[in-house]
Amino acid sequence: MLKYVVAFSSKTGNTKAIAGRIFDALPVSAEEKEIVDIGESGFLMDAETYFIGFPVHRMTCGMDVIDSLADLHEVSIALFATCGAEPTESYKKEIEQNVRAWVEDDNEYLGFFLCQGRMQDEIRERYDSLRNDENMDAIEKMIENFDEALSHPDELDLADASFFAKTLAKGKDVKDGE
Repeated sequence: MLKYVVAFSSKTGNTKAIAGRIFDALPVSAEEKEIVDIGESGFLMDAETYFIGFPVHRMTCGMDVIDSLADLHEVSIALFATCGAEPTESYKKEIEQNVRAWVEDDNEYLGFFLCQGRMQDEIRERYDSLRNDENMDAIEKMIENFDEALSHPDELDLADASFFAKTLAKGKDVKDGE
């Protein structure tokens, strides 16, 4: 059995980048951890602890992640995600609550990491097409957010993801060593 599995679903590469950084930060040998794209394989290996990542869509995760979470029992689970919007604390809490609902009660829930990620060009085009005199200010704010998201995940986001993984892994090692 592996100590860690970092499993992710990624549409634009943002969540994949965060998954890679989390994987690299885990303080165990390569034989004790695995990284897997559940969007491609859907298969999760047996492990003690899972880091499950996803792109946020409509305030939650996709069915591939929900199905993966439903298959996990009596393990530790941490969640991580990327989103196009600026991740305010209230936004983060709402997403965490929505996705945590899919974590079965017999698991140990460890925490949630969220950072902004760049969006697909089609989204900017859609914003532009919706622009009119009545919604000009709202659309301008959405375009400003889109432009800000283009640089994410940035080095600070990746460092924060690494810190998240190291902190949770250290906490697990302390609990396991008691």
